[in-house]
Amino acid sequence: MAHNTQNDNFWMKYRRFAKTEIMLYLVMILIIVIGFLIFG
Repeated sequence: MAHNTQNDNFWMKYRRFAKTEIMLYLVMILIIVIGFLIFG
């Protein structure tokens, strides 16, 4: 039972983390695109 609740908490934390990670990836892609435009 305890193991199952830990798993649920992990998924709740992961969902929040995934949202911020997607934002970080989008920002990184934007920086790379801007870099190519400037240095290209």
